Amino acid sequence: MKKSSDIFFSIRSVADYLKLRNQPLQHPLIGLVDFNKINEEQSYKTPPYSGLEFDCYAVFLKENINCKLKYGGCSYDFDSGTMVFIGPNQKIGITKDSSFKPQGYALLFHPDLLKGSFLNLDIKHYPFFSYSVNEALHLSEKEHKLIVDILKSFQKELNQNTDNHSKSILLSTLKLLLDHCSRFYERQFITREHIHSSCLKKFKELLSAFYQSQNYEKKLPSVDYFAQSLHLSTNYFGDLIRKETGVSAQEYIQKYMIYVAKHELEHSELSIKELAYHLGFKYPQHFSRLFKKKTGLTPNQYKLELKKVV
Repeated sequence: MKKSSDIFFSIRSVADYLKLRNQPLQHPLIGLVDFNKINEEQSYKTPPYSGLEFDCYAVFLKENINCKLKYGGCSYDFDSGTMVFIGPNQKIGITKDSSFKPQGYALLFHPDLLKGSFLNLDIKHYPFFSYSVNEALHLSEKEHKLIVDILKSFQKELNQNTDNHSKSILLSTLKLLLDHCSRFYERQFITREHIHSSCLKKFKELLSAFYQSQNYEKKLPSVDYFAQSLHLSTNYFGDLIRKETGVSAQEYIQKYMIYVAKHELEHSELSIKELAYHLGFKYPQHFSRLFKKKTGLTPNQYKLELKKVV
């Protein structure tokens, strides 16, 4: 028998979450919960569970403390004025003390809402749906007010009778919300620059250590590897590196790899084939192709150029 700490309540639809919070379903594909209006005695009437598993998108705006969320085995404080974004097929654990009373909002929308609309493709441009909980969006007072106003506009539209304009208005409001969140995340990257600079420094140290060890001969360094080492989601790590360096994390790794390859070509007696395996490439031709793409020369041509200089 599973312990309650191992049980995740499955949210397969917007209706599932609204039922969990004892709220009426006004639209099958999108719904808003205002926790300030929930009667606690009429909510949470489910078997004990440790978290939620989503098949839809969820946006949470938290306005109280005494609650922690778990992601990837780690716990994070969920402070007032914080937004968390959950994408389909994600799990989120929840721990709360006995005095916990939820405050804030939850907006849920099903992927089917986006089908045939401009957001069906554009949703991938909002990477924060795959950020970890520890990468939540922390709002200023002004930003908080703006987000609440947009969320309230969802409720006003949901209260209207459904007509031919309903879906387009809901989608436009959703895009407005997500665009503002993108802007605020960019602001957060700037205002937390000292933290991100520290992450970049640690990334550089890890990258250097990776090539100084003997382990890399069996594999190529991946973005996932460094993101996990820094306890960041892959998407957040990629966005951080791009904002700090102007290039993607993958490009940065490849740039460093080429630096190591050049050093080996100049100072070691390894053949091109041996060097490729040494760097973690399974096939030497893949190494040669990448080297030429980044330098304009094949490894052999680069060695010949070195001899000319000497």
